[in-house]
Amino acid sequence: MFDNFWGNVHVQRALAGMIERDKVPQTLLFSGPEGTGKATLARRFAQAILPHPEQIERDDLSLPANQKIIADREKWTSEKRNEDPLLFASYPDFITFPPDGPLRQLSIPQMRVLKERAQYLPSQGKRRVFLIDHIDRSGDQAANSLLKILEEPPEYLILIATAENAYDLLPTIRSRSVMFQFSPLSASEMKDFAAARGLEDVQRRLALAAGSPGLALSLDLEVYAKRREAMLLLLQVATGLKSFGAWIPVSETIGRSKNEKLEIYLKLLYELLRDVLLIGQGRGELRNQDLKMELSAVAAKLTAERVVHAVRKVDEVVGLVRRNVQKVIALDGLLLEIAGT
Repeated sequence: MFDNFWGNVHVQRALAGMIERDKVPQTLLFSGPEGTGKATLARRFAQAILPHPEQIERDDLSLPANQKIIADREKWTSEKRNEDPLLFASYPDFITFPPDGPLRQLSIPQMRVLKERAQYLPSQGKRRVFLIDHIDRSGDQAANSLLKILEEPPEYLILIATAENAYDLLPTIRSRSVMFQFSPLSASEMKDFAAARGLEDVQRRLALAAGSPGLALSLDLEVYAKRREAMLLLLQVATGLKSFGAWIPVSETIGRSKNEKLEIYLKLLYELLRDVLLIGQGRGELRNQDLKMELSAVAAKLTAERVVHAVRKVDEVVGLVRRNVQKVIALDGLLLEIAGT
C-alpha cells in the first residue's frame, strides 16, 4: 500500500482508502510505541498526495544531517531557539515540527510559526501537510495555542500529529482528531524489515527492538549494552545483590555526560522491570533474554507489588524529565525508592 513501509497494515489500508475516495480528515493522530513508524507513515502518506516525494523524504528526522541540526541546537540558548523556531521544510507544502532543545519539547514559538505557515496557500496542487512530531512533548501553553488551528483549519491543510500515548494529550486535541493506534510489528514483519535493510546482528537487534523497526535500525549495540548494564546495576544494588559503592562511579559517569539523556536510561529501566515481573510470574517472552540469569536473581528479591511500585516511581521521574531534573539525583533517588519498598 505504501512503499518502503512495514507493519500496521490496518492503518495503511485505512489511509489508502481515504486517499482513493479523496476523503481525508484534516487532523490525524498517530499514536503508539516509539519506532513503530508513525512519522515515517506520515511522510509516505504525504508523498502519496503531494508532488516531489524525494524532497519530502529529506525531512526524515533520523537522517544524519537532520540529527546533527537537532543536536547542535541543544547547545543554543533558549532565546536563540525561540528567535529561530525549528522546522524542516525541504518541500514547502510539507512541514515537520519536531521537539527542540535539550529537553526535546515543542515550543510556543514553533506553534506560532505553524499557525502563520498554515495561512499560506499550497504552492502546487490543492493540499498542504504539516507533521507535528511528538505532540505529547508540547507544554500546556503550546498545546493550547494549537487548538484554534485544530478547530478551524484551512480547507487545504492536513495536520498529522504523532504521540506515544494519545491519552497524554488534552482531550480537546483528541476529540478533534481521527486517531490511529500503531502496534509493534510481528516477528515475521520484523524479519522482512531486517532482510530488506540488510541489518547485522539480526537476532540480537530484533530481540531488543521488540517490534520496533526504528529501534532495530538505529540501535548502537555497544552503547545500548553499556546503558543497559548501568540500569541492571541499579536494580542489583537496590535489591542488595551488589554494594552501593559499585553504583557511585556509574552514577557519576552518567551525570557528567552531556550526551546521555536521562529519558534513554528510564526506558531501559522500564524494559528490565518488565522482564523482572515476567520472570516472577513465570510467563511471557523476555526482551532481555541474554540477562535472564541476572534478572532472575533480581526477581527473587522483588515481589510483584514492589516491581509495580518501582514502575510508578519511574513514571514520576519521567514526569520530571521535562523540568530538567538532575540525572544523578533522579537515578540515585530511584535506587533508594526501590531499595526501601
